[in-house]
Amino acid sequence: MRVALTGGNGFVGGFLARALTARGDSVRCLLRSTSEPGALEGLPFTRVDGDVTNPTSLSALVKDCDVVFHLAGVRRGTSRDDFLRVNAEGTRHVAQAMVEHGARRLVLCGSLAAAGPSRGQPKREDEPLEPQEWYGESKAEAERLTLSYADRLEVTVSRPCRILGPLDKENFTFVKLAARGLVLKLGGPERLLSFVDVEDVVQHLLLLGDRPEAKGQVFFCATDETRSVEAFLREVVALLGKSPTVLPVPQAVLLGLGKAADLASKVLGRKLPLNEKLARQLLAPGWVCSPEKSKRLLGFAPTWALSKSLERSVASYRAAGWL
Repeated sequence: MRVALTGGNGFVGGFLARALTARGDSVRCLLRSTSEPGALEGLPFTRVDGDVTNPTSLSALVKDCDVVFHLAGVRRGTSRDDFLRVNAEGTRHVAQAMVEHGARRLVLCGSLAAAGPSRGQPKREDEPLEPQEWYGESKAEAERLTLSYADRLEVTVSRPCRILGPLDKENFTFVKLAARGLVLKLGGPERLLSFVDVEDVVQHLLLLGDRPEAKGQVFFCATDETRSVEAFLREVVALLGKSPTVLPVPQAVLLGLGKAADLASKVLGRKLPLNEKLARQLLAPGWVCSPEKSKRLLGFAPTWALSKSLERSVASYRAAGWL
């Protein structure tokens, strides 16, 4: 197929691009003019210079494409407008360019953050969106915009939960704590999180790009396994051969640290690993979603057990000299 990809030089995008080129698809990837290929290095792809916030740069990317995988976005920002401009309006620009230039199917890589935290039971796709912070709000709006084009395009949305995989930076903050033997014990009740390996996310996205059942639908992407932050850290500490030191963290302290980190980010001009968004995510009742719809309609079958996914993630950090 003729395939276009935004965010191809990112974490998930690199794995997706490898899968697409390996099966023989013709792949175009949108990159900023100043961006290096990154994870795309060595792959057979056509580079298109542009940005999802610049609509005029998208025509060469999407023209006559069978499928456009839209992964580009920001996970950290200093204002609500930062998130909405890229994650929401960027999605609108991609969809509109597809309509104008004859592309067929749009696959949006969304997020569990758009649905909001779970409360007792795993989140399901038929529940209302309840985002709790700016990132989740922007991903929810990206979903709404995508689905609003269902009368002009084949559209579908994947909502991955927390993603693990080689050289993933989002979870490395926790791994660095575990490398010191630290196990955070958050105040209050146990809070569970869903996890999924990056290669299973790629499988999910490919199914959404290929299967007719995906048209007009939203699907959670997760395994059936869950962990609390404490259990997750204990597992990493064991993998690293460290002795665990439990560090109780009251809710108010974690939230205060997150707010202080945001202020420091503004002063320093760079984004720190801790922020108020992450603090609020950790203090939510839970982030668990059900993969049953994906299994039933798409035949989604995750292949990576959480323990194995975590094991190879830690091994990749060691091999890269990050630990």
